[in-house]
Amino acid sequence: MKRSKNYRAAAELVAAGRTYAPLEAVRLAKQTAKAKYDETVEIAFRLGVDPRKADQAVRGTVNLPHGTGKTARVLVFAQADKAAAAREAGADYVGSDDMLEKIQGGWLDFDAVVATPDLMGKVGRLGKVLGPRGLMPNPKTGTVTMDVAKAVADIKGGKIEFRVDKHANLHFIIGKVSFDEKALVENYAAALDEILRLKPASSKGRYILKATMSTTMGPGIPLDASRTRNLLVEEDAS
Repeated sequence: MKRSKNYRAAAELVAAGRTYAPLEAVRLAKQTAKAKYDETVEIAFRLGVDPRKADQAVRGTVNLPHGTGKTARVLVFAQADKAAAAREAGADYVGSDDMLEKIQGGWLDFDAVVATPDLMGKVGRLGKVLGPRGLMPNPKTGTVTMDVAKAVADIKGGKIEFRVDKHANLHFIIGKVSFDEKALVENYAAALDEILRLKPASSKGRYILKATMSTTMGPGIPLDASRTRNLLVEEDAS
């Protein structure tokens, strides 16, 4: 694939064969962000797990202390008083059969989905649409709940969901390039802590095999995956 001149220039800032401490990686990510808009800062982990085994399918959520920089569009499947509570909490779309029909018709203008347990029988019909996009509500991530107001508030406040894919890769965002360095590192630390906490007991050997930070249009910056404490200390990893 042909890369733009900006991308090639940014890639030249990343030293070959070295890994970066989180703070230094954040600074470098800001330097490599050349787009005219506020790029998202993303993290990719390669995990030492076998996602085919149910007990090694790493999945969870975390509330980023400084938010994501993006206001998520939340769809809630709820009725009666729960629907009213969802609207009051700031849900963008609320409904039941009407929303089901819209999605079946190809509508996907939302970033997160919450549902009350009584409607999961209907929402389950959308598995082939929502599942591959990581949007299917799940009790483990707090998106199948009777407390829809809290779920909406959490998502709007910076809650992210992550799930390992079939290749053992895990992706999540930690904010925007416009965030200050401390905020981005602290968001990364919060997500890292939760992912480490979720390490499957049956997973042997190294858990995080590879870590990379990048911006939306920027090159990958190799992270030192062994750095899990004192992440705001300024020192490189190699």
